[in-house]
Amino acid sequence: MSMIKVFKTKQAASEAMAKAFRTVALEAVDTLGQFTVALTGGRSPRLLYETLHLYPYRETIPWEQTYVFWGDERAVPFDDERNNAKMAFDTLLNYIPLPEENIFRINSEIPPQEAADEYETIIKEHFKNEEPVFDLILLGMGSDGHTASIFPGSEVIQEHERWISTGFNAEQDTQRITMTPPLLNKARHIFFSVFGEEKAETLRDVHKNKYNPHVLPVQLIKPVSGEVTWFVDKEAAKFIDL
Repeated sequence: MSMIKVFKTKQAASEAMAKAFRTVALEAVDTLGQFTVALTGGRSPRLLYETLHLYPYRETIPWEQTYVFWGDERAVPFDDERNNAKMAFDTLLNYIPLPEENIFRINSEIPPQEAADEYETIIKEHFKNEEPVFDLILLGMGSDGHTASIFPGSEVIQEHERWISTGFNAEQDTQRITMTPPLLNKARHIFFSVFGEEKAETLRDVHKNKYNPHVLPVQLIKPVSGEVTWFVDKEAAKFIDL
């Protein structure tokens, strides 16, 4: 199931996402005893992260039972401003009572394929070699239609077996490590944050055009039994008929 929620501002969308994040976290802990989430990078989630470390979310989300992963990472050192994990620490993780041992960042300081192999093993160990179902995966969408580090025309689009793979973003000239569609589509909930007029045409094409993930990789995100919610501001939704 997929749902688009449109808000007047990015701030309003981020606040709504924070509330939904807390709801999913509480339900997961109540049902499973833990909440497993994969964070995303880029500009879109910054406001969400900054909201989550403030009252009331800092006090009411079960952080001690929360396990944090990442959907993708750039192959740059942790102290590089482009590093997704660094951004999450700077805007969220440094401010909440989340046990350090519950944080599993992608090792971006080693060769990408080694990092992908290592991260897949970490995920298998976390889920005790059972079905790797994340309670929540946060994603964004680029104006080129990419999500995580799955770019138009990339080999990851064809991946059916591996949970973690590698890729390359020519525009930023960076190697990437990324979750693959087989893993992403196992999630119980996926939240997309899409903001800005520069995303409007792509958002329309993703929802209105014929399925063509080689051109619009974000179309690959179709959870087997989970729910997808798009948190969108009015600029990004200008071409969407709701």
